[in-house]
Amino acid sequence: MGALLASPLAAVGCGYHVAGKADMIPDEIRSIAVPAFENGTTEYKIEQYVTQAVKRELISRTRYAVVNREEDADAVLRGSVVGFLAFPQNFDPRSGRASTVATLTRLHVTLWDRHTGQPIYQNPNLEHRERYEVSIDPEAYFEERQAALQRSSQSLARTVVSAVLEGF
Repeated sequence: MGALLASPLAAVGCGYHVAGKADMIPDEIRSIAVPAFENGTTEYKIEQYVTQAVKRELISRTRYAVVNREEDADAVLRGSVVGFLAFPQNFDPRSGRASTVATLTRLHVTLWDRHTGQPIYQNPNLEHRERYEVSIDPEAYFEERQAALQRSSQSLARTVVSAVLEGF
């Protein structure tokens, strides 16, 4: 019985942590600037959605102040949307129209320490996959793509912030 109680305590001292709780950013970093991401794709406004979602995620999930000016920040998070694909995944058997669309977004993300000029985190190929439903009724059709991109950007922002914090 004592061995069962001791093993979880031993794991705590061995560097194990609960996923999503590690913070690999140096302690001296207290503020982060997030300039507008670049858009290397033909997808309209995707960089705006991603930039805003990343800022919101940093504000809501971390201890860092998100500042507007790079000069006021200890670190700068730069990003580029380098790839975006949207393709039909499921089809309605009666109409033949797509009922689900899958997206694949690729980013290049780097967090720079402004004082040393060195990267704290870098991933030139961060991938995020998402799916969204599409109305198959032509009478009730409405453009869902922009709303889906905004929702997908929120999920993508969670992935970016987790990767930056945990160094993955």
